[in-house]
Amino acid sequence: METAEVLTIGHSTLPYERFLELVRKAGVTAIADVRTSPFSRHFPQFNKDTLKDELRMDGIAYSFLGKELGGRPTGRQFYCDGVADYERMAQSADFERGLGRVLEGARKYRIALMCSEHDPLDCHRCLLVGRALAERGVAVKHILSDGTIADQHDIEERLLVFAKQENTDMFLSRDEQLAEAYRKRGRKVAYAEQSESSAPQTAAE
Repeated sequence: METAEVLTIGHSTLPYERFLELVRKAGVTAIADVRTSPFSRHFPQFNKDTLKDELRMDGIAYSFLGKELGGRPTGRQFYCDGVADYERMAQSADFERGLGRVLEGARKYRIALMCSEHDPLDCHRCLLVGRALAERGVAVKHILSDGTIADQHDIEERLLVFAKQENTDMFLSRDEQLAEAYRKRGRKVAYAEQSESSAPQTAAE
């Protein structure tokens, strides 16, 4: 049985033309938008309706999955100390449905999950969605802005390097070290609720 493959990409500050070049080079035929709020004040080319229309004209399908796979949950049960908890989110029925839609779509399309962050290690598309897909046997690969592609294993090796730098218990098994590294990175970059006096977050997850 052929292994399913799903890519990811962060639009970051890219012009639409460069974004299109990257996804075409990777053979992408469908974009699955996993931003909770699919709008960008500073980069309007990535607003949901604008992007959907542009992609359609360029022969690429678009689907919005921010409700199921977005990084900003609405339920209080998905937060820990005001920070989105990826491990809790991964257990939700909505999340499971979203993964199902991606897996179903991957039978017909070469899909790229899209969010806003440049580095996969700064984004839930990798730390939450990519991890969950990889655990289900999917080959997850990340399109970087320089055109190179890193697979989820590459990302996990970077996570383990960070863990060693943070003096994580080296007596843990590799799987335990990796789970702890995912947890710590998630706590660092996940959406945090803002108090009225706090500056707004810029990430469009």
